[in-house]
Amino acid sequence: MTTEDPRSVFRLRSFVRRDSRKTAAQARAHQECWPAVGLSCAAGICDWVAVFGREAPCFLEIGFGMGQSLVAAAAAFPAANFIGVETHQPGVGALLLNMQAQGLSNLRVFDEDVVDVLAKAIPDASLDGVHIFFPDPWQKRRHHARRLVQSAFLKTILQKLKPGGELHLATDWEDYAKHMQAVIAAEPQFRVSSRGRSPYRPIISKFEQRALDEGRVIAEWQLVKL
Repeated sequence: MTTEDPRSVFRLRSFVRRDSRKTAAQARAHQECWPAVGLSCAAGICDWVAVFGREAPCFLEIGFGMGQSLVAAAAAFPAANFIGVETHQPGVGALLLNMQAQGLSNLRVFDEDVVDVLAKAIPDASLDGVHIFFPDPWQKRRHHARRLVQSAFLKTILQKLKPGGELHLATDWEDYAKHMQAVIAAEPQFRVSSRGRSPYRPIISKFEQRALDEGRVIAEWQLVKL
């Protein structure tokens, strides 16, 4: 029997799992909804027509937080399919509770590391769009390597997008915005189509409102895969 060198499986992660607990209502929504809308890497590569029961444009949101914006987008674009990825348990619970209250059927959820989700569950050239709104800025310089938006990650996103598919980014931290700009500029397969607000952020979430109240400027990019 061989023992795998732990250094070979170590991976810097762009998130930290916290011990926050779901409310009773969130836990109940999770129990009731997850069998129908929950997805797992263990099931292998997804067939979106089988997952949603229809053929429609598919959009992936990475790190949806408490899910306000993602639920609003799914409600605003009922002809599209939405997939959310989040590891924060109260956030997953809140999204499921909100989704249940609005009777949405065009939204599915992964509660797993997005690196694993992209590698094990998302088919190549199957997504019409990927959305990364307000990822953890990892402000301390020694933590910058943990930032999700890196050159290697953008190449993975490109692999999963259809030709002409879009990547929408937003951050409220100036330093991260500069980092994103440098990463974008170094990737020739993306073209910046807009610096305006993404249509897939149809509401101002509590998180965004707090950033605005604190005087931070929202930087955004809408990129098209060439």
